[in-house]
Amino acid sequence: MTSTLLVTGASGHLGQRVIHHLLETLKVAPQRIIATTRKPETLKDLAAKGITVRGADFDDAASLRSAFAGADRLLLISTDALDRPGRRLAQQQAAVAAAQQAGVAHVVYTSMPLPENSPLLIAPDHAGTEKALASSALKGWTLLRNHWYFENLFMWLPSALASGQWYSAAEQGKVAHIARDDLARAAAAALLKDTGKNTYTLSGAEAFTTEQIAQQVSQATGKPLQVVPVPLAGLIQGMVSAGFPEPLAAVFASFDTNTAAGRVAEVTGDFQKLTGVAPQPFAGWLSANAAALAAL
Repeated sequence: MTSTLLVTGASGHLGQRVIHHLLETLKVAPQRIIATTRKPETLKDLAAKGITVRGADFDDAASLRSAFAGADRLLLISTDALDRPGRRLAQQQAAVAAAQQAGVAHVVYTSMPLPENSPLLIAPDHAGTEKALASSALKGWTLLRNHWYFENLFMWLPSALASGQWYSAAEQGKVAHIARDDLARAAAAALLKDTGKNTYTLSGAEAFTTEQIAQQVSQATGKPLQVVPVPLAGLIQGMVSAGFPEPLAAVFASFDTNTAAGRVAEVTGDFQKLTGVAPQPFAGWLSANAAALAAL
């Protein structure tokens, strides 16, 4: 018998790449895969390949129990419900309970580095979900404490490159970014084969300060980019002035606070341990994306 693998959030960027690596890198038969999403009509291409596509509403526990039925192993990709405090944690706690009720044997969860007592405002969602898994009756679980995507830089760089100034409250803290596709590959590997109760911190090969990142981006794009240190309150106010709702601005600014505290700087070998290959270096990712960045 071969296990049935379920991927939540399969229509998202990470979920799509997980499915890709299951099929293409790990050669999993499509008939073994269940893909869930809020909008199953968007995954007709996967259904055409033989993958089972199901609707799953993380605000509806009964929906989750039905969606998870028959799955042996499940990848719980953290949801994007950040519109009100506590909603995402409640969704993910419901997903853990539904997985247990559906008879899932192993759950893989995409968490973050050092979620306990973190200044990052979304950290309690991850810490609470980790606790839900640890206290569950599941036979096994895997915590993937994912460092931030290289791709997240596209959130900040358009305005920074346009003005030539990158406002930051990260101080001299470093970030060990990793490519989203690498995290998808690691998630696929863990979903397929990890056993027991394990925690992996998935980082890139190097950690850089904001200034070091800016220097490399400037060199790659040919555009000047200067880091302007600002206090946390100033960073929040700047985002509010740019049109962000203040609660959302506070969440985004807390990423810098978390970086300044040194909580995303650890470089580990866990990605290679799971996948057998080295993570893509930042220089390689930057070279591949320099034209897109330069066009911003």
